[in-house]
Amino acid sequence: MTFEQRISAFAELGQFFNYLVDKTSPNDQELQTKFKDAEADALLLMQDAQDYNQWFTQDSIRFAFKSWANALTPENLTHWVAPYSFNPTPKTVGIIMAGNLPLVGFHDLLAVILSGHHAKIKPSSKDEKLMKLVVNYLIGINAEFSQSLEIIERLNNFDAVIATGSNNTARYFEHYFSKVPSIIRKNRTSVAVLNGKESKEELAALTNDIFTYYGLGCRNVTKLYFNDEKQIPLFFDAVFPWGDTIIHHTKYANNYDYNRAIFLLGKNDFLDNNFVLLKKEAALHSAIAVINYEIYTDLSAVKTSLDEQQDAIQCVLGNDFKDHSSYVPFGQTQSPALTDYADGIDTLAFLEQL
Repeated sequence: MTFEQRISAFAELGQFFNYLVDKTSPNDQELQTKFKDAEADALLLMQDAQDYNQWFTQDSIRFAFKSWANALTPENLTHWVAPYSFNPTPKTVGIIMAGNLPLVGFHDLLAVILSGHHAKIKPSSKDEKLMKLVVNYLIGINAEFSQSLEIIERLNNFDAVIATGSNNTARYFEHYFSKVPSIIRKNRTSVAVLNGKESKEELAALTNDIFTYYGLGCRNVTKLYFNDEKQIPLFFDAVFPWGDTIIHHTKYANNYDYNRAIFLLGKNDFLDNNFVLLKKEAALHSAIAVINYEIYTDLSAVKTSLDEQQDAIQCVLGNDFKDHSSYVPFGQTQSPALTDYADGIDTLAFLEQL
């Protein structure tokens, strides 16, 4: 397929995502008919994804679809790929995907295919239904995708690898794939540093960065830095609207109850608003339904600490951190641009070198 055909296919996929979310129909009558014909199978796979993995609620799936629909425009895709020159001889790239969020591995798939390479996809069992939806639709657009897209059970016969997992699995990946070019991703999380001058709108936006996808992603904020304990009641006021949304989710509620019981038994220092726990803790990563926090007095010390832990941080939020390399505005962590690479590793630059 030509580059233009690949761009057009992913742009159409974005339109289909939009259609699945809010029934936004394209002006093209042929596409309208195509979307209606594909809708039933897609909705079935979306429901299967939730039945298999209860973290993947329909709202979460649709949020992921909408985010990708906004990104998958011909202009965005062309502008993203334009600075690179790829090998005209396709290589086979194995993609080992995570499954913590809906379509979390899609960015890697998109990069591999747009760069002209072939993708062997090993999806997480937690997200294989939605990846099947994507692959089926792309092959439906152009049958030639079946020659460059393959969902596999076991990865073999590959020239390069992109693998995402935990810190523990990363050690295995680094050993197993040591003889081929690779990107190996590890655990990361995001933090927010508050200076007390945030508006109500900014605090409300921050809560989206915390609770979207139930806090399961590397772009979710799991650690807060306050410069005064008086900020904490303001923060709890901001998160209050999320209560009914998340505490009635069984898996989230189970985690909240479990962690609360553990903290009580351990006599930990924590705050509770009946759906999220705020724990005074130096660690960046927190358990589900828990947000770690610190009270700081020296902003420069916070900056130094975050720099020292940069390999564990995906996003940094805060009005005093706009010059930070990982800075993201409040409310934007779950709507990354195509150039917002996981672990800060430029995937297209990696693929360009193959």
